[in-house]
Amino acid sequence: MKILIASQNQGKIEGAKKAFSHYFSNFTIEGISVPSNVHEQPVDNEIYIGAKNRIKNLKAYCKENGIFADLFISIESGIANIFDNWFITNIAIIENNDNFSSCGTSASFPVPEKYVKKIIDSGLGNVINEIFYKDDERHNNGGSIQLLSKNVISRIDLSEQAFIMALTKYKNSKWN
Repeated sequence: MKILIASQNQGKIEGAKKAFSHYFSNFTIEGISVPSNVHEQPVDNEIYIGAKNRIKNLKAYCKENGIFADLFISIESGIANIFDNWFITNIAIIENNDNFSSCGTSASFPVPEKYVKKIIDSGLGNVINEIFYKDDERHNNGGSIQLLSKNVISRIDLSEQAFIMALTKYKNSKWN
């Protein structure tokens, strides 16, 4: 099975590989960078819209370039107000060639109110760097969650979770 992911981010690709390996033994995942057409730091529904746009743009890119895939997947991270609290969350989408679509989310981590505007304006990574690192350092490849969870959960884990949740609908025809 050939799977294309709408990103060349290695953390997203690795998370997708881990998720799909729970359900499939013979697959490849290739990353192709396409735009989300939303703000750099998506807010609320923009997270879902960005993930959907990436799928749409990936399918268009493949059609224009004669590239075949069995599945098209994307994942978008952003900040969302849920139950009057702010969280960083991931939304993953899986689509096939018959327009079947399934969406899943990762675990979400809370954002203190005092950082919300700054995250929306400049991005989570920049805010994390400003709070936790000196000028000559940069934050790790495990993502902000790896730092905040004290190395218990990584960006790869959150991507894996979101794709597993999206796969629940894909792998359970009776649930559809």
